[in-house]
Amino acid sequence: MQHEIDALMRDYQGDVPGASVLVVRDGQPLVRRSYGMADLERHVEASPQTNYRLASVSKQFTAASVLLLVGDGRLKLDDPIKRYLPGLPTAADGITIRHLLTHTSGLIDYEDVMDPADTRQVHDADVLTLLQSQNRTYVAPGTGYRYSNSGYALLALIVERASGQRYARFLHDRIFQPLGMNDTVAYEAGVSEVPNRAYGYSLVNGAWMRTDQSTTSAVLGDGGIYSSLDDLSKWDAALYDERLLPSSVLRQAFTPATPTDDPQVEYGFGWRITGETLWHSGETIGFRNVIVRWPKRHLTVVVLTNRDDPEPYETAKKIGALAMREAATN
Repeated sequence: MQHEIDALMRDYQGDVPGASVLVVRDGQPLVRRSYGMADLERHVEASPQTNYRLASVSKQFTAASVLLLVGDGRLKLDDPIKRYLPGLPTAADGITIRHLLTHTSGLIDYEDVMDPADTRQVHDADVLTLLQSQNRTYVAPGTGYRYSNSGYALLALIVERASGQRYARFLHDRIFQPLGMNDTVAYEAGVSEVPNRAYGYSLVNGAWMRTDQSTTSAVLGDGGIYSSLDDLSKWDAALYDERLLPSSVLRQAFTPATPTDDPQVEYGFGWRITGETLWHSGETIGFRNVIVRWPKRHLTVVVLTNRDDPEPYETAKKIGALAMREAATN
């Protein structure tokens, strides 16, 4: 299987932006391998400890943070979001926390109302400011699915207001530290550092150029977490037991709550659901990532890459098929 995975990952090998691949079955890593470079300029090779910006794979951690606070009695899924963010306009009156988790809020995409001439990075609080000026929604809350980074940025702010902690600190104290994810961080420039950091790249006119940050890269709730294969294996393990959340609560996150714009895909809380798989991809400038879980088979595949193309979801499914074939022959 390792040789076949190496063949699938051929384009990531050598002096190019790299990738890291994890295959876990029954809690044991079958494959834990990296390719290419985490940092082209300094010739730092990628490794299982390399931390990649997860982009929207981060959303499962935002959802888990909300569920932890539900367990604490600090909030309820059907609370109106204006209870915590009262400055939102009247168009947000009917939006609940559940709508944010399931992308059914109808909120305006903050990326679409940013000033293109402003090159400063926006943060979660800036997303709120942008949305406070938009007294409209795409659809009535709860009536349709529209993938929303805005919603997950607001969820991070709700976590802050319900917990009394900065969002990055809440993640550290309630998820990362208890699970031993010691190098995982919701990165804040000037506040935290990313150990073993991968930098993002894009292929421009046949050459790799560093494209590590955009104006939206500092928003944490929708995509600002950095993590590695080794730490994500600990996260995956915690999704099978009750170290972090009761199984009844985890089931809510993994249960289809709404169809999406893809007829094969439904959405739970921070997870896409297709057949027997729970998965989520993450795409941002310079990074393409995916985690695919087959819980009934106790199988998980993670592919993290620090380049802008291609999306690795199809590759991860092929790797999963190889692991299933090997399990069937053993």
